[in-house]
Amino acid sequence: MDVELLVVPDCPHETAAVQLLRTALLDLGLLNRFRITVITGGGQAEQRGFTGSPTFLIAGIDPFAEPGRPTGVSCRIYRHGDGFKGVPGLTELREALRHAADPGTTP
Repeated sequence: MDVELLVVPDCPHETAAVQLLRTALLDLGLLNRFRITVITGGGQAEQRGFTGSPTFLIAGIDPFAEPGRPTGVSCRIYRHGDGFKGVPGLTELREALRHAADPGTTP
């Protein structure tokens, strides 16, 4: 499975995002392999559909995409039941990975 983490330089949430992704992959028994790509400019952000750091791509798809959100080199926040955080919830990330690994599952 192709898993990529997109971040901006010096992203304050990169470490948490890496740890979260490793945990989710291990929880599902998936190979703990992913790559990190640093987005450095607006053209690169536009080309990749990057809407903020960190962005998780699973098989090239952002499972947390919000329609109409503009691309750009910026930070990203994720909605949680108790507010907003710099990374998605572990349960949501696991579900997105599980669905990508087995498309017959409900995301």
